Amino acid sequence: MNLELPKHKKLILFDGVCNLCNSSVQYVIKHDKNNIFLFAPLQSEVGKSLIERFNIDTQKTDSILLYTPENNLVSKSTAALKIAIHLGFPQNLMGVFFIIPPFIRNWVYNYIAKNRYKWYGKKDACMIPTPELKSKFLG
Repeated sequence: MNLELPKHKKLILFDGVCNLCNSSVQYVIKHDKNNIFLFAPLQSEVGKSLIERFNIDTQKTDSILLYTPENNLVSKSTAALKIAIHLGFPQNLMGVFFIIPPFIRNWVYNYIAKNRYKWYGKKDACMIPTPELKSKFLG
């Protein structure tokens, strides 16, 4: 599958059955005033295609992924911070955390990711977007 995004769009790949991830997607949608982000569950055809294309080991990468039209894919805390800086004030202030070395940021990120089902729960299936939001989701 060849994925072509418009130049001004970025694609967030997320765990579609994770309650924390779904809440995070809803938060981004609410604060994405410039309509930058599109979304796809990791379990979708788009998600599986990018996982395969970038040769991501899903056993080692339990993460949010951010894909850009420049064919870049970032994960974990770097993806989360790059998303935050596009959400405007005050969320964009999260960019200050880029001064923390990635191995420290990702240690915290991995700890939360490892415990997310235990702390926040899990759905039986991926979320289904409302008709108003359907255009923001790729299958």
